[in-house]
Amino acid sequence: MILIHGVSPEQIQMLPLSALERSILSKKQNSPVVYRYESLGALNFELKTRASIVEAAKALNASGVDFADFDKSRCNEQFWTRMENGGFQLRSDVLPSDGINDIFRNGKLYAFECSMAIVMVLYKAILDVLPMQTFNRHFQNLILYGWHYDKDLPLRKVESGLEVYPGDVQYFKNPDYDPETPEWQGENVVVLADDLYFGHGIGIRTSRGMIDALNGARRPFSHTSAYLMDEVVILEYELLRTLPLREERTGTGNGDAVIAQIGTRTYSYKNGKFEVV
Repeated sequence: MILIHGVSPEQIQMLPLSALERSILSKKQNSPVVYRYESLGALNFELKTRASIVEAAKALNASGVDFADFDKSRCNEQFWTRMENGGFQLRSDVLPSDGINDIFRNGKLYAFECSMAIVMVLYKAILDVLPMQTFNRHFQNLILYGWHYDKDLPLRKVESGLEVYPGDVQYFKNPDYDPETPEWQGENVVVLADDLYFGHGIGIRTSRGMIDALNGARRPFSHTSAYLMDEVVILEYELLRTLPLREERTGTGNGDAVIAQIGTRTYSYKNGKFEVV
C-alpha cells in the first residue's frame, strides 16, 4: 500500500498519470508492502521517472546503436572521446545534455556493452524529467564506462526481497558462459513491464527470451542455464527530485552540507555533490 501523511487514497487517484504510471501506482497500492512517500509530489516524481526510464530503454533499443565489448567500442567523437579502456569521456566543450541526447539521435555512430547501456538509459530518463540546467550542473565531466556513474546518479542495490517495478534494473547471469565470449557472462536489463525486459545486445524480450539468448552463449556441452538474479538496482528518486531544491538551499557549488535520510542510508550534500555517509 501507499502511505503519504495527510493525503487520502482519493487524492492519490486524482494524479494525472499515463497508463504505465497508473499501472505502477495500482500495483503499489495493492501490494502488502508499505510504500511511504514524503509528499504527493514525491510519488508523482517517482512514477514519472520510472515511465521515463522505460521510454529511454525503448528509445535506445530503436536508436541503431550496436553491441560491442570495450575493445571494439565506438562513439561520436564530436561529443565524446573514446578512452583507452573503451569507455567514453564527454568532451569539455559539450554540454552533458547534448552528449546524452546524441547517443539516442545518432545511435549508428555508437557501439558499447550492456552495463554502459543501462547507465545511458538512466541518464537519458533523468534528463527528460529534471530541468536541463539542473542536469547539466550536476552531471558534468561525464564518463561512460561499465557501471561507472556520476555521484549525482544515486543508485541502490537490494540483494533480495524487493518487489520489482518498471524502471528497475536487474541482471540475468550466465554462469557457464563460453570463455571465448566473456561479454555474454550475463545481461543487465531494464524492467519494462511484467516479464518484459530490455537488454542491450539482446533487445526487448521476456525472461524466457533473455535466458534462451544467454544459453546460446554457453560453453560447449554445458547444461547449466542462465537465470534471473534475485537482486534489484533502483534509483533513489527522492534524492533526484530534490536536486533543484538543494541548489536553492546551498547555492550551486558551495554552502554547508545538507543531510538527507533515504531509507536506511544517510547522505551528505555539499559543494554540489552528495555522498553516502
